[in-house]
Amino acid sequence: MPIYDYIYGTVDKNSNTLYENSVKRNEESPNVVHLTHLTTPESIYHLRLGFAYLASKPYSSVWYLWLLWPVTLWFMVLTKIYRRTFVVERNRFDQIRLQTWAIPTYRVQYCLKRQKESINNMIEEAVLEAEEKGASALSLGLMNQASFSASSHNQSLCLQENYIKKKKGEELNRYGEVYVKKHPQLKVKLVDGSSLAVAVLLNSIPKGTTQVLLRGNLTKVAFAVTFALCQKGIQVIVLREDEYEKLDKSFGTKFEDNFSKSYSSCKVWLVGDDFTEEEQRKATEGTLFIPFSQFPPKKLRKDCFYHTTPAMQTPMALENVDSCENWLPRRVMSVWRIAGILHALEGWEEHECGYTMCNIDKVWEACLKHGFQPLKVPIQSKS
Repeated sequence: MPIYDYIYGTVDKNSNTLYENSVKRNEESPNVVHLTHLTTPESIYHLRLGFAYLASKPYSSVWYLWLLWPVTLWFMVLTKIYRRTFVVERNRFDQIRLQTWAIPTYRVQYCLKRQKESINNMIEEAVLEAEEKGASALSLGLMNQASFSASSHNQSLCLQENYIKKKKGEELNRYGEVYVKKHPQLKVKLVDGSSLAVAVLLNSIPKGTTQVLLRGNLTKVAFAVTFALCQKGIQVIVLREDEYEKLDKSFGTKFEDNFSKSYSSCKVWLVGDDFTEEEQRKATEGTLFIPFSQFPPKKLRKDCFYHTTPAMQTPMALENVDSCENWLPRRVMSVWRIAGILHALEGWEEHECGYTMCNIDKVWEACLKHGFQPLKVPIQSKS
């Protein structure tokens, strides 16, 4: 009850009993868990736990949060002590109960090798907790599915029948495969969302495109979307010699005519992590940048167009959406988060982790069937 009722003696005598009975109810167990993490020290204020005003808008750095630096520093110390996930958001969609859990770690920590074991342990604990609570799917968001050291652009990659093999020790958990192998009887399905990410990327490329420039770390999604583009007869251009050799060797001789290592005036760029500012400035006017990574590139060009990281518009049936997911607009959800929801809605029994992927067309059709809609491509919305 309001404090003024206690001051003026107007408080209802039954209110204390009502409160005690209400807190005794059993905790609601989730059907789907999305596992994310903090990005920067200030990102805590952009969650529901922080300021509702900031949480309702896409994440951006604001100067006045520096005034709270003593509080931010205290919270950073607290996260080092309290190494457990916490609930960030609760939603409901078609009788499916959704929860978003966050790991108290920051983006920079995922790039430190000494943090690998600690982060892996927290993710594993979250997976087992979701299993205990009866969740049918757990989606791995941001860098919880795979991360690399700062020298990730030097990593050795190759693709053999949609399998990506990496040097040992560079990855965090091989897109969640580590936990499936360690716990083979795991009932909760781990989902990395790669197949839906590829589907969204393919549908974000404007119709009539004949060339696409690929730049960024060659991830599972990058290999899969490149393979799909080659099958559609779209030429893939790369800027670096090592990337050209990896892709050329991976896909075989029948795709060699699709690749080009020479820079051209290509107007559609697929970009990921390790996409430099210098390379961004080389783009011609009117270029469309489409990120395939979890984090968006810094927007440096006012004469170019920037699409969001792979995401879709949520249906109105999704309840209790009063905050933004990181830098995405209101009621827009990342495909990595949507993929876990689809797994539960469709009752799919297979894991989507490691270097395996679900059928791209099947996932895309299921997504549209449940009311998720693709976002408008910036170049199309201004035409």
